[in-house]
Amino acid sequence: MTSPADAAPTVPDARPGNWVDRRAPAGLRPYLRLARFDRPIGAWLLLFPCWWGQAMGELAAGRSYPNVWHLLLFLAGAFVMRGAGCTYNDIVDRDIDAGVTRTRGRPIPSGEVTARQAAIFMVALCFVGLLVLLQFNTTTLWLGIASLALVAIYPFMKRFTYWPQLVLGLTFKWGALVGWTAAQGQLAWPAVALYAGCVLWTIGYDTIYAHQDKEDDLALGLKSTAIRFGEATRPWLIGLYLAALLLWAIAAAGAGAGLFTAVALGVSGLCLAWQVATLDTSAPANCLVRFKANRAVGWIVFAGLVADMTLAG
Repeated sequence: MTSPADAAPTVPDARPGNWVDRRAPAGLRPYLRLARFDRPIGAWLLLFPCWWGQAMGELAAGRSYPNVWHLLLFLAGAFVMRGAGCTYNDIVDRDIDAGVTRTRGRPIPSGEVTARQAAIFMVALCFVGLLVLLQFNTTTLWLGIASLALVAIYPFMKRFTYWPQLVLGLTFKWGALVGWTAAQGQLAWPAVALYAGCVLWTIGYDTIYAHQDKEDDLALGLKSTAIRFGEATRPWLIGLYLAALLLWAIAAAGAGAGLFTAVALGVSGLCLAWQVATLDTSAPANCLVRFKANRAVGWIVFAGLVADMTLAG
């Protein structure tokens, strides 16, 4: 006999047979789904700017390898705070999610978790995130806290503007600044260039993601860059991705990166070009695969930065 937990609603962007569905205790599954631990791509995309910023900051300081403790702290913080942010987003959007095909199976609209239970869970995750943040220097601590203002407003943006992806980028890529200050103790212009490039990258890949929901969004009166760009999505993506690569190259040069990072950016450019060339905005499965492919971009750029650090050392 199938238990209620086993029969719980799922969402299309969760991989079938993921570890939450297979291994997690039944009582925890709704909360792990709230935090998106069944589909961690968002946490990786939150993490990589932190690691890039840290690596660039340490490269600029002449270090020959990244601070492993800081890498682990960012890893934990990214997964925890992404979980807290998604839970907050689901609380705010619970009525909207019930009307969208892709999201109606989420724990709150499906009835697995109440809004009050989700709020308690969110506070617990934020507490863990604060403990992680307290391990860094004072500048990084306050910079991390400052990002909460963007986190608070982001879920409301799709009600008022066709550019919620811009606000997502400003929020989601704040880690580029935090990573740099964790290494250097203060901000510098390469960190700002890295952050700006990451914001443009986010607008691009989240536009691809948003094409999955555009019909439901239109029916509900919601806005997104997928709707704003429409048939012109491909030219927009080309411009956004090229500008992101240029800003990353400027940031890397300012941090003292060399050949390996240059090669990594070139390979990343090929990955981004593949996304644009093969994108079918009318096919949700196609959009999801290309969105998830951005994790490879994150690993490639990080590997290039670490290689340059090692070579310089």
